[in-house]
This record gives sequence, C-alpha cells and structure tokens, in this order.
Amino acid sequence: MRLAEGSRVIAAVRNDADWETALRSQVSTIFDLSPELFSLKQRVDDAHKAGKQVFIHLDLAMGIGKDRTGIRYAKETGVDGIISTRVNIIKTAREHGLFTVQRVFVVDAQSVQTTVDSVKASKADMVEIMPGVVGKATEKLKQRLEIPVIAGGLIETEEEVQMALNSGASAVSTGKKELWQMGGR
Repeated sequence: MRLAEGSRVIAAVRNDADWETALRSQVSTIFDLSPELFSLKQRVDDAHKAGKQVFIHLDLAMGIGKDRTGIRYAKETGVDGIISTRVNIIKTAREHGLFTVQRVFVVDAQSVQTTVDSVKASKADMVEIMPGVVGKATEKLKQRLEIPVIAGGLIETEEEVQMALNSGASAVSTGKKELWQMGGR
C-alpha cells in the first residue's frame, strides 16, 4: 500500500462541507482530520466510490479509541491508512496492515533529531512535517497578535534570517554563532 499515484496535493479536511468539496476535487487522497465514529464508514465508502483514498488522523478522532481496538475498527471500516503523532499508534497500525503517516512538528535542530529517532522507531510509511510553510505562520501570527513575533529554529544562513524578517518577524533567534554578527542590522 502507498499513496495513490499522483497524490502531489492531499486534501486535509476538518468539516462536512470541505469533505464534500474534497470528494468532487481532483485529489486522489483525503486526510480526514476530524473523523467521527458514527460517520466514518459512510465517509470511507463515499471516498472509495469517488476513487479516493482515506487516511484518518487517529489522534483527533471522536469516539474512536486511540488504541489497538480503535485501529482495528478503522481497518474494518476500510480506511486506507492512519495519521498520528504517536509512535505506538503508528506501530500498531502497521501491525494491522494499515499505511501510516507520522505527523511531526519540526521547530528546531533538536526536533529534527527527535523526528528522525521517532520515525525510525515507528517505521512509519511516510512522515508529514508541520508546519509546511513557516514564513506564512509568522505572517499570520503577526497579523493576529499585537506583540512582536520572533522567528526561531532551523535558521542557519543569512538568507534564512532575511526570509524570516521579510515574513514579518521582528527578530530572529538562532544558535548559529556565525549569524550573531547580524544582531545590529
């Protein structure tokens, strides 16, 4: 099992209206980020009829256990795979023959190593890195907050410092000593 051919864009769905739009869209894979016990089977059937794969985010599931029984239930409803941040859930889902996507939050150099260790331990089929667009997160926070935003984590070059500042950060924090000379600019 793997992602459907041509799954360059995946619909990440949180509500019923977006679900319906995803079913009619060109995507071949849907990530259901708010699966519910009572609607899961129907959603999976509808997606499969539309020729789409369905992955459920088990950590965010409502009414579905985040355990072996919940995973077995998901498999019996026909889901194509699960998404989780938890190593034990990924491992158990793999034991049940489900395709797995481990969602990780990469914020700094330490979290890169933590991610590597975690994904190697879980043996996930794929990894989803969050956030996908850090500059956009900075812009959105700056728009919605009335305090300065500091960008930090994985900033290793002068160009990356400039990108963060251009995205609206008031300052940048970095462990790269070579960049500290930029402090007054």
